[in-house]
Amino acid sequence: MKASMYMEFQGKQLDEKEIIAKAKHIWVENGNKATELKSLKLYIKPEENMAYYVFNDEVTGGFPLD
Repeated sequence: MKASMYMEFQGKQLDEKEIIAKAKHIWVENGNKATELKSLKLYIKPEENMAYYVFNDEVTGGFPLD
């Protein structure tokens, strides 16, 4: 089975894969190795236009959904 998830709000459509890729990019951009990322939790808050992440159950942050 192939599954895709899209979130639509305020005239925007967000692709699950794009949001995950952006979070992973932030991990690497901050000087970490991609192989060191063991878990990623994402919390999407459309009313704030933000995605919040938790890397490896320790590192937290967020980024705009634009």
